[in-house]
Amino acid sequence: MPKKVPETGVYDARKLGRPRMFVLGVQHMFAMFGATVLVPALTGLSVSDTLLFAGLGTLLFHLLAKGKVPAFLGSSFAFLAGYWAIAPDKNQALLPYACFGVACAGLVYVVLAALFKAFGPQKVMRYFPPIVTGPVIICIGLTLSSTAISSASQNWWIALVAIAVVIFCNIWGKGMVKIIPILLGVVASYVVAALTGNVDFTAVREAAWIGLPFHWNQTVFGLFAAGNVDKGLLVTSAITIIPISLATIIEHIGDICAISSTCERNFIADPGLHRTLTGDGLATTLASLFGAPANTTYGENTGVLALSRVYDPRVIRIAAYLAVLLSFFPKFAALITCMPVATMGGISLVLYGMISAVGVRNIVENQVDFTKSRNVLIAALILVLAIGIKFGTGDAEGIVFTVGEATINLSGLAVASIVGILLNAILPGKDYVFGANQKGDTSVKFIVQ
Repeated sequence: MPKKVPETGVYDARKLGRPRMFVLGVQHMFAMFGATVLVPALTGLSVSDTLLFAGLGTLLFHLLAKGKVPAFLGSSFAFLAGYWAIAPDKNQALLPYACFGVACAGLVYVVLAALFKAFGPQKVMRYFPPIVTGPVIICIGLTLSSTAISSASQNWWIALVAIAVVIFCNIWGKGMVKIIPILLGVVASYVVAALTGNVDFTAVREAAWIGLPFHWNQTVFGLFAAGNVDKGLLVTSAITIIPISLATIIEHIGDICAISSTCERNFIADPGLHRTLTGDGLATTLASLFGAPANTTYGENTGVLALSRVYDPRVIRIAAYLAVLLSFFPKFAALITCMPVATMGGISLVLYGMISAVGVRNIVENQVDFTKSRNVLIAALILVLAIGIKFGTGDAEGIVFTVGEATINLSGLAVASIVGILLNAILPGKDYVFGANQKGDTSVKFIVQ
């Protein structure tokens, strides 16, 4: 019989026996599932491809982090604004261009990881203080808000079911119910929509039981192989999406700090932040090159660690293997694709608002001093540029300029991020020291990725 989990936690799950390890792995898979499959449903990317590279990305992360960090890498919501700026309305022809930009953003992790290793986090992070990252995160949520409203308005009753279930589970839920509110909200709203005749399951009936997770022509490699690449759009995608990585890198640091606190192990020191950043970045680049969403360390799975008190990374790897296995079942992917637009709208209303709220929390918990004119100016310009360009131009073009024969456009979020970083570097009076406020430094952690 497997032993009882001790109060101090389990760092070697083999003591519990293989059956219980498998059950714990299944639990981790369900924890990441709801948010992970929602990203392809919102962007038009492949659900099967997403699951495949969530699993493979997690395994790559564990390899580079020496198998020490019990983290699962699932789809990141932070890049949604980038996908929609480059490939609006789930445009399949433009999605590979967006994926190229996300792949470039993943490489930024690797560059910063090298700088962290060479100079230490304090010297590097002074260029990305909360007065820059906080407003950028706020804008990520706000620029997505109109899409959430548009989707929810397709059927407000179905959307409200999703919202109500998420709120109830977050506030009054216990145990795993509190860990997977997004998944439960999606399921409840989906069931209500199906029972009221608002779902067409034709695609599910026609889908094969077994198949490959992705198609070559939907990857970045397929884009280049076609031979008719729009170079201007490639540059536009990179410049538009790379600045978003500044927020997700801080999110990664916060997640690793949270996992370290949960497991009572200093993963910042061992295996080192440079290793975890490299793992996260390369997992994102690999996924994007094959047409899957960006990856990020998942807070939901950290919650499962705290709930189960089993901190063995082997359990996370079981969940990764299960995600890879599930990716080879197209009928399941079709079930996700049939999800009502209103269901996604209801979930998105909560999700995007929470992203913006986390940006506010980042500013508050880091005690940013708004009596200083430099801080007011930086925050003001980031907010106005990001929101103003988005809704002033519809973000279909943003700020457009030509370099040679290439036409390049910058989204509001890209312009705001660049301006914020430059102003913070130029203006005198920098007072942020990474590590001085532990609570603040770990606050950039999206409640639901």
